[in-house]
Amino acid sequence: MKKLFMGVRLKRLREERRLTQQALADAIGISLSYLNQIENNQRPLTVPVLLKLNAAFGVDVQLFSDEDEARLVGELREALFDPALGEEISTAELKEIATNMPAIGRALVGLHKRLGRALDQANALGAHLGDNRQDATLPLANAPFEEVRDYFYARHNHIDILDRTAEETAQALQMPTGRMAAALEKHLGERHGVRVVLREQEGTQRHFDAKTRVLALSRRLRSGQQAFQMATQLAFLEFSQLLDELIADASFSNAEARTLGRIGLANYFAGALVLPYRAFLEASEELRYDIELLGQRFGVGFETVCHRLSTLQRPGARGVPFFFIRVDRAGNISKRQSATDFHFSRAGGTCPLWNVYEAFSHPGRILTQLAEMPDGRTYLWIARMVRHASGGYGAPDKSFAIGLGCDLQHAPKLVYSKGLRLDDALARTPIGAGCKICERPSCPQRAFPPVVKPFAINETRSSFSPYS
Repeated sequence: MKKLFMGVRLKRLREERRLTQQALADAIGISLSYLNQIENNQRPLTVPVLLKLNAAFGVDVQLFSDEDEARLVGELREALFDPALGEEISTAELKEIATNMPAIGRALVGLHKRLGRALDQANALGAHLGDNRQDATLPLANAPFEEVRDYFYARHNHIDILDRTAEETAQALQMPTGRMAAALEKHLGERHGVRVVLREQEGTQRHFDAKTRVLALSRRLRSGQQAFQMATQLAFLEFSQLLDELIADASFSNAEARTLGRIGLANYFAGALVLPYRAFLEASEELRYDIELLGQRFGVGFETVCHRLSTLQRPGARGVPFFFIRVDRAGNISKRQSATDFHFSRAGGTCPLWNVYEAFSHPGRILTQLAEMPDGRTYLWIARMVRHASGGYGAPDKSFAIGLGCDLQHAPKLVYSKGLRLDDALARTPIGAGCKICERPSCPQRAFPPVVKPFAINETRSSFSPYS
């Protein structure tokens, strides 16, 4: 196992509990000198010490995982690799900040995001006033959506109290697996006086009329989709106070972000109700995370299963930590959730060598890829194109590529690792977090010059790799 030097995190935990070194050493049964060595990163934090911390204080061992460190390194790389800063910051320095000064690192990332939002507002205002001199260093983004996305990302895409509430509700309703719509419709009627009707609704999946107590669902929804929409409405009706409490703790900056956050939390509740945690985790492990078999068992689609898999991070009962993403043909990311350390850039696009884009060329097929990042971390990626039809013949539909990835160490647990050469470095595709912050010296698919280091400009020489 990799040695973990987590002295600063242990020291911070001790200070939060207002304990002296001697008190903590006595509580977990180690010597004062040994604890001092751990806190000063002279000795690694071992598994037995972690278990003693858990037994003595109920500390989640995930607090001392290096996955958070890798996530923060990725965010810092994007925030600080800016030519305008005039500083070339090494990966080793970023790791030092992420490991020993994580609070400072998160503050720097937060400042970078605030700068991005300020630039977005300035660009929008300039465009409104006819000033086209916009700063193109960061893309325009809808800040409220980004705030909500960051909220889930910071919590590893797992909201424990909401997940447990949904699971308890599912048990109380005694919903049969894969046939939840009827049970939810009955509960909404008996408990809340809501009548569920199916209608032809152009562009609308769910509409609730509070006056008539009618919940109208689109006829085009399948049974599992109907159950999800009813569960979302149930969250608003029955657990509105819980949603409000979670939103109040989130510190969103404006009313629009708070409303989007409530919708996101209600959708999270719906997914956790339709796919109850322990039942879904047990099925996932039994079926070796076979997405299609899980969809058949629970009566939901490919995308719903992938999204739920990315949330299985309950303390004491964790599933494989996944990264979930949904992109369109133009590379726009409409969903991005992570329970792991994988990080893609917010600026400059994602990597064209990533198999999620190849999925559009193979409709219906599940593609697998061993992808290695510049820092050497390797992931198993699963990708498949999904299509959402909204009408009959001639009506436009939506197509997306769904990507689900996990760290290589978890790959043997997945059915998709079958036949892959997990230990062969040559079988891995080198990808990056995005061209602008990718450190690879030569890549034939590079779309932008890297901001991490200068590139050579030579009129007497031409290379296969642009911006070499």
